[in-house]
Amino acid sequence: MVHPNRRLVIKGAAAAVGAMSFAPRLMAQSAPVRIGYSMSRTGPWTGGAQVSQEPNYLLWAEQQNAAGGLDVKGVKRQIQLISSDDRSDTETVVRTYEKLMGSDKVDLVLPPWGSNANFAVAPLANRFQYPFLAPTALSKRLVEMKLPYFFLLLQQPGAMTSALVDMLKANGVKTVALIYVDDLFGLENFAAFKVALQGSGITMVEDKSYPGGVKDLSPVLRSMKDKNPDAFVGFTYPPDTILASRQSKEIGFNPKFFYASVGTAFPLYKNVMTPAGAEGVLGMGSWNSKTSPGAKAYFDAHVASQKKEPDRWASGACWAGLEILTNAVKAQGLDRKAIRDYVAGTTHKTIIGDIKFNGSENVGTPGTVSQWQNGEFEVVWPKSVATAALNPAKAAWK
Repeated sequence: MVHPNRRLVIKGAAAAVGAMSFAPRLMAQSAPVRIGYSMSRTGPWTGGAQVSQEPNYLLWAEQQNAAGGLDVKGVKRQIQLISSDDRSDTETVVRTYEKLMGSDKVDLVLPPWGSNANFAVAPLANRFQYPFLAPTALSKRLVEMKLPYFFLLLQQPGAMTSALVDMLKANGVKTVALIYVDDLFGLENFAAFKVALQGSGITMVEDKSYPGGVKDLSPVLRSMKDKNPDAFVGFTYPPDTILASRQSKEIGFNPKFFYASVGTAFPLYKNVMTPAGAEGVLGMGSWNSKTSPGAKAYFDAHVASQKKEPDRWASGACWAGLEILTNAVKAQGLDRKAIRDYVAGTTHKTIIGDIKFNGSENVGTPGTVSQWQNGEFEVVWPKSVATAALNPAKAAWK
């Protein structure tokens, strides 16, 4: 005799099997889309990662889930983010993504922060065939690797340094002094800048590299001050950008054009230097809330959700990459090869303008220069995408 409760269990199990047989699509609809990434929450990369990247991942998932979920080829599915702290360590980044893609077999991945981390993990993503839309990687070498699943959203060193040199030349600059961090980012931008200088009529009166984590740049800045260049350029990371600015202020080094790289576009820069102290400083930037109606909507949503402003450079690229991924999944579902082909073959309308890829490189977005003016980091070059006119003579440090 079968126990009555056992009969109910068997009957219920049979019904469940029947439901799965007749409606597997219905079962799939309820499953979340598992999206994995590693992010710097501790260590030296944290400043950039927690301004330009992770807040955007969180905002995107929040918005998609509030709207019923990510549209997967007509089916709304909630996003489940699977993430961990990579401690600003390249080996940890690689191990994390190997687990996410290899054993965890997440549906999609989002990139880590910075050129070095992306350089380390890009071949792995290509091997596992996961589309990678990297918003904070600058590397000609990544382009030259010709990895079909890897896409760089930022304007690369050649485009950015050419725009900078064009702007300096158009405004009568004859001499420039330059510092650069001694890593992939600094070395590639320095090399591209030297190429862009050829035939410009601008002379580089001094150039110096410095190690990551540098605590004092005043000796080299004093040497540069003695040479009285028209322009100063720093291919710097956020802590170094602020250090170079503070120490230049302390020693009275105030050339007509003062340009620093990563971090100048951060709200932190104007907060640390004060809006008056930041006035006229140039740097890597490509958008602000004036760029497009979509950029304004994104900016306002970011402030409301994350309780802080996005930066005016890589945050825009990060959000544009998430827009592209959203549209790709809507059109192609979670077929990663189809997503890759969609990304590679489409001109994408985004908050920062049209993005189109030639191989791994974004060739749709021009190189740009931005400048702090009255508390906003305005795009000032080229004029075709400018949100304000260039101030051609930096104010005295305040």
